[in-house]
Amino acid sequence: MITIAVDAMGGDYGPQITISGALKCLEMVPDLRLILVGDQEQILPLIPHNLSSFVEVVHTDQWVAMDDKPSKALRGLPNSSMKLAAQCVAEGKADALVSAGNTGALMAISRHVLQTLPGIDRPAIMARLPVREGATYMLDLGANVDCQAEHLYQFAVMGTAFAAANGHVVQPKVALLNVGVESIKGNQQVRLASHQIAQCDALNFIGFVEGNELFSGKADVIVCDGFVGNVALKASESVMRLAVDKIQKRLSVWWLKWLGLFLKPILKGLARELDPTYLNGALLVGLNGIVVKSHGASDEQGFSNAIMQAYREVSNKSNDHFEAIMDQIEF
Repeated sequence: MITIAVDAMGGDYGPQITISGALKCLEMVPDLRLILVGDQEQILPLIPHNLSSFVEVVHTDQWVAMDDKPSKALRGLPNSSMKLAAQCVAEGKADALVSAGNTGALMAISRHVLQTLPGIDRPAIMARLPVREGATYMLDLGANVDCQAEHLYQFAVMGTAFAAANGHVVQPKVALLNVGVESIKGNQQVRLASHQIAQCDALNFIGFVEGNELFSGKADVIVCDGFVGNVALKASESVMRLAVDKIQKRLSVWWLKWLGLFLKPILKGLARELDPTYLNGALLVGLNGIVVKSHGASDEQGFSNAIMQAYREVSNKSNDHFEAIMDQIEF
């Protein structure tokens, strides 16, 4: 049985989305159990009787607002739904945590409650990008908006370890996201990080990549600070949504509807590959535990996908493989 702790009060829409998305997962996998942390008066009415045996509700009247500062979330809300859910993982009551809440707060609380792995100063948000072939992992996607070169270097190490553990790549190719591929391009942190990464024998550094190469598959790991990564991710997701929407609208024209009937299976598969809703769920790497961040604006399907992402991470023991490879890398 896999147990996932859910910050039921997180996100833009709270329990209305998090609970329905979580319950959807119970119908998909038989060995899943949920710990829903939040206001029981809002949560309990949303749980049908036939699923109640798979759910535990941990009540609290504190939760982190989307505009709360990390310092308030960490020290001013000692019993927040986010913190109690993280404690479930730390105490071994849950195998993973999923939250759609405040990113800065989730990073601060996870770092405080779960602690980082040896040699890692800060956890980073990482996601798998849809590329032409294989897999590309990108980090950081929003946990650290200000980074020093050392942090980018540590992100490269974590990305390499994860790609090697989960992507079955012997020597993952690592690149830094930059405004150009020339060595003189970029700000000071990026240039310093490039020298540091290049000097590490355990990292297969291929240099810089630009924004138009994010989905090319050129690199197995793409490293950037959280400010750049978050902007790049959300801009890309917007374009993906636009592309899917445009195709669907064109095929809804009456004289193209017959073509749409034939293309429907193909388009459905394409939507699953490109629509951010189906790609929702980014891993907070570098921690002693599995934490998955969902978009704050996720709908039921999106939040469900984030929980399934956590479920897969636990099922595949990806964190164990990740930590084992991290121990082998000298950095």
